[in-house]
Amino acid sequence: QVRLVESGGGLVQPGGSLRLSCAAFGFTFTGYAMMWARQRPGEGLEWVAGITSGGATQYYADSVKGRFTITRDNMKNIVYLQMNSLKTEDTAMYYCLKDASRGQGTQVTVSS
Repeated sequence: QVRLVESGGGLVQPGGSLRLSCAAFGFTFTGYAMMWARQRPGEGLEWVAGITSGGATQYYADSVKGRFTITRDNMKNIVYLQMNSLKTEDTAMYYCLKDASRGQGTQVTVSS
């Protein structure tokens, strides 16, 4: 059974940084691409970043390109999202996804 556990969210000032982590359980992690998505209150799920199964290729939404970096550790079954130069519009619940499965999310709030 797929289980994804996100952590690392919190309150940060504009311009600050956070690193989100997603621990994956219940499937062969090295066989799957992984993604991060976010959801603001009252809005739909917005794809943020993706990484191929081996980690060689990353993809980013235009809104985060140059500020966010997705990586993965295939020995530890963890995918990360390093978020720099955070903006107030980055405030959202962030989810780790494997296909249609996602975790419970971790809240990121960017505010002064």
